Amino acid sequence: MPDPLLIDLFQRLAMALGIGFLVGVERGWKHRDAPDGTRAAGLRTHAVVGLTGGVAGAMLPMIGQIGFAAVTIAFAAAFVTFKVRESLKDNDLSVTGTIAGLLVYVLGAYAIWGDLRIVAAAGVALVGLLAFKEALHGWLDSVTWKELRSALLILAATAIALPLLPDRTIDPWDAINPRELWLLTILVAGASFAGYVAVRVLGGDVGVLAGAAAGSLVSSTVVTAELGRRVRKGETHAMVAGAAASLAAAISVGRVIVLLAVTGAAIIPEAAPALAAAVFVFALAAFALRYFDKEQVTADGPQKLRSPLDLISVGQFALLLGAVIIIGRIVADAYGQAGLLPFAATAGLADVDAVTLAAGSLVRGGLDPAVGAHAVMIAVVMNTLSKGVIAFFAGGWRYAALYFAASAAAIAAAAAVWFLVTPLIAPMFAAGPR
Repeated sequence: MPDPLLIDLFQRLAMALGIGFLVGVERGWKHRDAPDGTRAAGLRTHAVVGLTGGVAGAMLPMIGQIGFAAVTIAFAAAFVTFKVRESLKDNDLSVTGTIAGLLVYVLGAYAIWGDLRIVAAAGVALVGLLAFKEALHGWLDSVTWKELRSALLILAATAIALPLLPDRTIDPWDAINPRELWLLTILVAGASFAGYVAVRVLGGDVGVLAGAAAGSLVSSTVVTAELGRRVRKGETHAMVAGAAASLAAAISVGRVIVLLAVTGAAIIPEAAPALAAAVFVFALAAFALRYFDKEQVTADGPQKLRSPLDLISVGQFALLLGAVIIIGRIVADAYGQAGLLPFAATAGLADVDAVTLAAGSLVRGGLDPAVGAHAVMIAVVMNTLSKGVIAFFAGGWRYAALYFAASAAAIAAAAAVWFLVTPLIAPMFAAGPR
């Protein structure tokens, strides 16, 4: 019977060789037009380097740390010497190839003792960075200082400021959580920056829709506010923003159905048909707004992109959304979850997901699924209306009117299904299969 340790060693040596082979393929392909013998390291050399690292790592118990260090220094000195000669011959100051070769050796050695998944991931990442040199340099050349500054500000707010803030409420009503409010600000800033990038990469109309669809997976309310800011600044058209806001609303309501399926399956027969009708109408409204008056939007000319991150506007919208959340929590705290419907009406102004999770939890604890479904539907309606108010203050009456029209159609469709179809479907699910 084969020795498991021997098989494991062969697998790890094969990984070391494979990493070197992949890097060698990329290096060899890039210099495929160079005559043989003019490159210090190509496909075979990098494969041998990876295997060398693996063998050196496997010999560590026999030669000890000092011996391994001696082998590593000898390899590094020889490899760097040949790469220096190549650089002098080509008059090339790039050090990427040298670092890549040394990293292949290190990964080969790590493959013997480390997690092979990490080795594979690092190797693929290395090959990707080497292969996409032109694309990465082209992207870097196209990045402006304002875009780089905006990205750094968001990263600093997330990685430096956010962990320093207390993750607890600091007011008598248990409504103001500094870290949560700061995270909301980061979400607003992130939505603003992501929307800017999407528009720049995909173009005005498609970019706005793509950015809204991606952002709505986190917060459709933030997306609605950010779209309004772009309308007011003249960076997008009200028609396009209305379509994007409707698409974000469709995804938001669809997310409620998913949450119910996971946390409150008993509510699905009661609420899912009406919610699905709302999703369909919102998506249909987005399609209609996108194409209904396309000629007029095109005739207005291309949108003008301004700053990728307007800090003043971000702060204003964050304060507005934070105020909505705080008011909703204070009012909900006054009623408590014993009055689930008043709780849904107030908390739904800011966050429909919280109501969905609460309703699912209460139904699992014995609450009537019909009451839970009523709570979810009220929360969705209130959240939809609150986003309309935010759309008005953020983007003006035309943008808000388009969104309210889509919302009214979606609510009407959901109400029709709720009162006419759900009473026929829900009992069938409640009775179960016969």
